[in-house]
Amino acid sequence: MISERKYWAPALERAHRILELIRHEPGKLRLIDLSKRLDLNKSSMFVLLHTLEELGWVTKDANDTYSLGRMLGVWGHAFASQFDLNERFREEAGRSRDKLGETIQLARLEGNQALYLGKVEAPSRVKLVSEPGMRFPAHATALGKALLAWRRRDELERILDERLEELTPNTVTSRAALLAQLEQIRSAGFATEEQESAMGFCCVAAPVLDSAGAAAAAVSASIPVHKWEESRERAKEEIVSLAGRLSLFLTSFEEKE
Repeated sequence: MISERKYWAPALERAHRILELIRHEPGKLRLIDLSKRLDLNKSSMFVLLHTLEELGWVTKDANDTYSLGRMLGVWGHAFASQFDLNERFREEAGRSRDKLGETIQLARLEGNQALYLGKVEAPSRVKLVSEPGMRFPAHATALGKALLAWRRRDELERILDERLEELTPNTVTSRAALLAQLEQIRSAGFATEEQESAMGFCCVAAPVLDSAGAAAAAVSASIPVHKWEESRERAKEEIVSLAGRLSLFLTSFEEKE
């Protein structure tokens, strides 16, 4: 609670209250609804919403309702990066690696690519080519699919090419097929890929969600193809659990703020 209002910008407070309402009811409130909720006349509300929309803070949907905009997602990533998610990942992923005996990785989405942030490697003579700092086409990796599945449909159609790059014979190269796959992934809560990014390896991944339900990052386990059938269920359970633990870690900082 802020008690000192000597230096106060009422327009910013109104914008904050608008965003709070939209956060709790995305895609449900129109201009008239927001105007009534905040007891603000329609012309003033129109100016505020138009400004927020132009700045990318909100987006107006096809039915004239409002959702949070892309800039809040950008800021969410920046907010999360203030805290050492990598350090927490190394602690938690080490336990997952020891349980599964497989390499665990962390990534976030940059445009249409998965940017690898962290890796806890299992002892093996066969090494993965991915390393922190590397980028891979998101559509071809389980990590990337787990990140894409939590993006809005209009955003996906904007960032995904019509014809997707083929990394292996198993890579999904049709945008329509990928979009259908992403819906299934979001419903399931995890993603898998079988030799789509590199021959010889399969992966299972799950999103690390922030308090708004957006995928701030994702984690995965990479498994040699000859162990996939026997390991996939155990790996899925562990990776979903790891993602949940990291999501709680991320959310706890937001709640403190």
